[in-house]
Amino acid sequence: MHERSKPRIAITMGDPCGIGPEIIVKLFAARGSHADDSLLVVGDPGAIERASKILGDRLRIRPIEDPEEWQDLPAYATIPVVAPLPLAAEDLVYGAPTGASCLCAIRCIELAVSMAMRGAVDAVCTGPIHKANLHRHGFHFPGHTELLCDLTASRRAVMMLAGPRLRVSLVTIHEPLWRVPQLISPEILTETIRITAESLVRDFGIPAPRIAVAALNPHAGEGGRFGREDLDIIEPTLEELKRKGLGVSGPYPADTLFFRAFQGEFDAVVAMYHDQGLIPVKLVHFHDAVNTTLGLPIIRTSVDHGTAYELAGTGKAHSGSLEAAVRMASSMARHRFA
Repeated sequence: MHERSKPRIAITMGDPCGIGPEIIVKLFAARGSHADDSLLVVGDPGAIERASKILGDRLRIRPIEDPEEWQDLPAYATIPVVAPLPLAAEDLVYGAPTGASCLCAIRCIELAVSMAMRGAVDAVCTGPIHKANLHRHGFHFPGHTELLCDLTASRRAVMMLAGPRLRVSLVTIHEPLWRVPQLISPEILTETIRITAESLVRDFGIPAPRIAVAALNPHAGEGGRFGREDLDIIEPTLEELKRKGLGVSGPYPADTLFFRAFQGEFDAVVAMYHDQGLIPVKLVHFHDAVNTTLGLPIIRTSVDHGTAYELAGTGKAHSGSLEAAVRMASSMARHRFA
């Protein structure tokens, strides 16, 4: 952002056969003439135009050859789209992605990240992809996060789900529940907390963040009766981090911790595994939660939902998560580049 007055955000289309194009059109249709950021869609112009017709918005689709020229377009009534890979009609069938449409979804991410790495945009906001379909067509990363780490040469990133009242980082992400205790170590716990704390200061503007750590076991293990991980691994790690000056506390039993965080006692929670952290976030922020990747050299936010093939083409998809993701990307850029 630096000398520019508005953050510039690249939005990837996601799977063109899902709801990504429709929620993008809804996002642009809701924007007024005084938007405080500039948006560029990285995707297929045909998919975006079809979504506009389905929704009855008839916004002007402006194909962009040179991504640098889009900054001069109006902030409303026009959707600037840069296309990394042309798609045919057979690649745009709702719910039936082809090899070409899957490749396009990946090329969109690669182009947007490349733009962010060279400073052409201030943040990347990603649309929903369907990992199983991508894997069937040769995509070898578990998901967005691992691809982003590879594209940015980052050793490790942290997944955070954030809404207006809850922010939750995850120590482990897409792991079977039986593996989680094996993966909890002082090293991974320390790194997750450190990355979370640094991002809260740099990207969220919280100068002295209060971070609460969830226990792995019920009742925080109850002195070892229900498992020793909290007593032997988590608690000593937190004590060491506190000695180094981090505002971290816990481990707290998860059944009460999220209520305390929701009430404002903490700025973020570090959860041990996927569902422990995401169930409470999605319970209270189902339509406005944002998936953001911490620890990257770029800002990346994302919707917290999937491709919803069953809704694609109906015009019924809710755009709240995308709108929240763009707002968060804009806010993070303002904090980071202030």
